Amino acid sequence: MNQTCTTDLLVKFLYHETTAREAREIREGIDDDLLLREEFNGLEKAYRQLPRVKFSASQESLRKVLAYSRQTTLEKQR
Repeated sequence: MNQTCTTDLLVKFLYHETTAREAREIREGIDDDLLLREEFNGLEKAYRQLPRVKFSASQESLRKVLAYSRQTTLEKQR
């Protein structure tokens, strides 16, 4: 790899937030470097253990946001 693979970059890779070039270089680094592979495996294990949370707003919250949006749109049109 041309750049040092940091923990931050590995986390970006886990979340698919790297460029194609970065992803390719990280994959090569993981294949070639045992310590990097171990660090990545530890991060990946922790990532998989994170709870899968779905957030959903209440109907009242949605109603208020839509009402505010309508109100501010109308004010801008005046």
